[in-house]
Amino acid sequence: MNSKYTRIFSGSFILAQTIENQLKEIGIIPVIKDDSESGRLAGFGSAIQENQEIYVHADELATAQSIVQKVIGN
Repeated sequence: MNSKYTRIFSGSFILAQTIENQLKEIGIIPVIKDDSESGRLAGFGSAIQENQEIYVHADELATAQSIVQKVIGN
């Protein structure tokens, strides 16, 4: 299966929120994947915040990657 979305970040909740906010400021609406939150909502997850993943549409990839680089400092 070929997805139109690409993962641009995997890491801490705080960095993910910063990246998400900056992407939204420029009109990119990312998809956030948080397995620990999904498990918690289903009734069997952990209360510990783990890594989150951010995905963006392929058309927005280059712009989104530049935002990630600015936030994480690479």
